[in-house]
Amino acid sequence: MTSEDVTLAAQTLYDWLLFLHVLAAMVWVGGGVILTVFVARVLRDPDPGAVGRFTGSLRVIGPLVLAPATVAVLGLGLGLVVDTDAWDFRQLWVQLGLGLFVAAFPIGAVWQSRTALAATRAAAREDDAEARLQLRRWSWGYRLVVLLLIVAAWDMTTKPGL
Repeated sequence: MTSEDVTLAAQTLYDWLLFLHVLAAMVWVGGGVILTVFVARVLRDPDPGAVGRFTGSLRVIGPLVLAPATVAVLGLGLGLVVDTDAWDFRQLWVQLGLGLFVAAFPIGAVWQSRTALAATRAAAREDDAEARLQLRRWSWGYRLVVLLLIVAAWDMTTKPGL
């Protein structure tokens, strides 16, 4: 194996890490945008069962789609920094990206989970007003997550500090 083969392999690994990182971010951001648009429709629906159906979908979408995408964004992003000498954890754009992740992750893992669960429970006991209140709170939380992810996309593409 020549040094050119090793360089090519490293570039190939970096390219795959970057592709998967961007793909996972697309799933996370795109999923968030779709959910915030859809929740607005659910909140306008006069059917008292609408909130329960939506939160039932969240119990599937969250763990099967959004959570893996979130973890992949972090893991692959860390892999990208480690894989090349061009980036390191002292660079401003890397620190901003990690900081934005640290801000977005607990909102999704804690706030979103709790408000969705509260909406689900309220819907199950047919307290439509409480279910909608909790879902409205969930909606504001996810809007914040989407905003943080948009800022992260700006950070990743412009790399401030370089």
